[in-house]
Amino acid sequence: MDLGLSGARAIVTGASRGIGLACAQSLAAEGASVALVARSAEDLETAAASVVGTTLAVVADTTDDAAVRAMVARVVDEWGGVDVLVNAAARPAGGGPVPPLAELTDDAVASEFDTKVLGYLRCARAVAPLMVAQGAGRIVNISGLNARRTGSIAGTIRNVAVAALTANLADELGPHGITATCVHPGMTVTERIPAMLAEQAAARGVSEDEVRRGLESTTSLRRLITAAEVADVVTFLASPRSVAVTGDSVGAGGGQPGVVHY
Repeated sequence: MDLGLSGARAIVTGASRGIGLACAQSLAAEGASVALVARSAEDLETAAASVVGTTLAVVADTTDDAAVRAMVARVVDEWGGVDVLVNAAARPAGGGPVPPLAELTDDAVASEFDTKVLGYLRCARAVAPLMVAQGAGRIVNISGLNARRTGSIAGTIRNVAVAALTANLADELGPHGITATCVHPGMTVTERIPAMLAEQAAARGVSEDEVRRGLESTTSLRRLITAAEVADVVTFLASPRSVAVTGDSVGAGGGQPGVVHY
């Protein structure tokens, strides 16, 4: 199937590593020109070198609205517009012990919200007028399966909020030919996984293989999904072929056993 992305102009935030980088690679493989956005110039340079196709590396912090608007202006100066926005810039989930309620600070929740939810909003707000003017566009927000389970107050709040943001964007922008979708990855194989497995194995006094098997058992496929496999889902949703899907959240974590979503 030709996804119709050849010549599309895409922005991917959080593109220096992990799912964001995989999305940039996948979009470029389909013929899109991809602007990779992240905070570190050095990391961006390395990431862009791994993407085969037309790329642009733009340093921007999505917690800064002025920086976001300058980033979008740079892309427009280079390519004349924006057809696709993939929001993936967020603090990694599972980065340490989850604090109990008594120890959870306002700042911890606010930081998660500012980076992921408001960061996504800032980027969508900056590209929406361009997409409206051209009568078409795709916005894909990377959230997470913590939206569908408890265990981390901050994690659940930020991911549910991204889904709510997405639905609102879809309703407002739909009449202008723009779709907005949310993708919920689960535990995903990225460059962070080896260190995480080693840390959990050491903490529990078990082997890394045992830790991995435990994580794999939480999926319907009984294996972990890779960043490239999540990117395949995102790339379809970023394409003209996905027009029938908007406002919805799509799980991309290999399935959740014993759970029904409808």
